[in-house]
Amino acid sequence: MMSQPALSPRADERGSLLRLGEAQARLGARVCPRGGLERVASAAAVGRVLGEDIVAARAAPAFDNAAVDGWAFRRSDLAATEALTVSGRTAAGDAAATLGAREAVRVFTGAPMPAGADTVAMEEDCEFDGRLLCPPAGIVEGANRRRAGEDIRAGERVLAAGTRLTPRDAGLLAACGRGEAGVFARPRVAIFSTGDELIEPGGEVSGFGVYDVNRSLTAGFLGGLPCEAVDLGIVKDDPRAVAGILREAAGYDAVVASGGMSRGEEDHLQRQIRDLGEMVFWRLAIKPGRPVGFGLVDGVPVAALPGNPVAVWVTFLFVARPMLLMLCGASEVYVRPVYLPVGFGGRKKPGRREFWRVRIAGGGGDDGGSFLERFERQGAGVVSSLTGSDGVVEFDEDIEEICEGECYPFYGWGLGVL
Repeated sequence: MMSQPALSPRADERGSLLRLGEAQARLGARVCPRGGLERVASAAAVGRVLGEDIVAARAAPAFDNAAVDGWAFRRSDLAATEALTVSGRTAAGDAAATLGAREAVRVFTGAPMPAGADTVAMEEDCEFDGRLLCPPAGIVEGANRRRAGEDIRAGERVLAAGTRLTPRDAGLLAACGRGEAGVFARPRVAIFSTGDELIEPGGEVSGFGVYDVNRSLTAGFLGGLPCEAVDLGIVKDDPRAVAGILREAAGYDAVVASGGMSRGEEDHLQRQIRDLGEMVFWRLAIKPGRPVGFGLVDGVPVAALPGNPVAVWVTFLFVARPMLLMLCGASEVYVRPVYLPVGFGGRKKPGRREFWRVRIAGGGGDDGGSFLERFERQGAGVVSSLTGSDGVVEFDEDIEEICEGECYPFYGWGLGVL
C-alpha cells in the first residue's frame, strides 16, 4: 500500500500554535459527565466523584460533651468554694448526669456534659481525695467542653457534588452518619498505541523495534483516576487499521491514544480523527508535547497524545487527565502546583510554554531551603528522566529569561496520578 501524502495544514494551523490555556477552555466547553449515578459504601467511595451534595442531618457533636478525662462542674460555683463534692460518674455513651449546687461529676472523653455544667478540669490538674475535688484556680469557663454543632451544624452542606472523595472525606461522611454516597459511574476508557515499531513489553525484539512504553504510562495514570481502563493494544501505522480501532474505541466512554499525531506520512491518527469525527484542537504551544490533540468521534472524547513518553506524561497531566475528570463529573480537574525557587538560570523560546524536568535539592529545614535543579537530560524520549527527576517546572509563554532564585510552578510526578 502506498503511503498517504503529508497532511496539508488548514489556514488556522499555519500560524501560531494554540496556547495551553485556550486548549483547556475548549476541553471544558466540550466535555461533560457521561453516565449515571450509583450508590456505594462510603468507605469504598474514596477516589470516586460525588454526584450529590452531602447535607448533615444531625449536628456533630450532637450534644455538649467532655473533650478530656476529668471532672465537669459549673465554673461559677468556684466563687463560693474551692472544693466541690463529686456526685457521680459519666462515661461516653452514658446518659447525661444531673449536677447539683457546688457539685462535680467524673467524666471521660466524649461523655455528655451534665445538665448545668459548663467546664471540665483535666484530672491531672486537680486534687481529689475520693470525695472532694479541688479544680485549678485559674481554669476558665468553658474549658475542655465541646459544644454541640461546633464541628458540623445540622442542615449544613459538608461536601458538594463534583468533589473527588479522599480518605478524609470518607471520615466526614461517617461523621454525618452516611453509610453510602451517590457517585458518578466510572467511565470506561479505551487506550491504544500506534506504530509499526512497537513491541509488547516482554515480547521478542527484532530489527529496530522498541517496547511500547506509552500504554503502560497511560494505564498507570488511569489506575489513579475513577475510570476503568480497557486496553486495545498496539495498532499498526495503517489508515484502515487506525480507523478501525477508532471506531471500536468510540464504543467506550472516552479514548486515550498515543502516536501518529505529527504531520508525517505515517501519522494517521490525527487524520482519522478528522475523517471520522471532529478535531477540536491540535498542536499546542508547549514543549514537550506539541502534537497533542483532542477530538470527538461519534460524540466520544478522544485525547490523542504524542509518541514520545515524556510528552505523553506532560500532555496526559494537562490535557487527558482534565478531560477524564470532567467526564467523571469532577469540579476540580487541574493539578495545583507548588512554587519553588530554581537553582539555575537560562533562556527559553517566547510564545511557548515549557516543562523542564527537575530534581528537588537543598536541605529544607526552618528556612525552607529546598530548590529545583535541572535534570541533565531533557529529551522527550528519555524514559529514565521520569524516574530520575522529581517532576517538572513550568515556564509560561511570556517568559524568555529564567532567573536563578525566582519561584516557578512545580508539578511533582505523584500529583498527576493521585
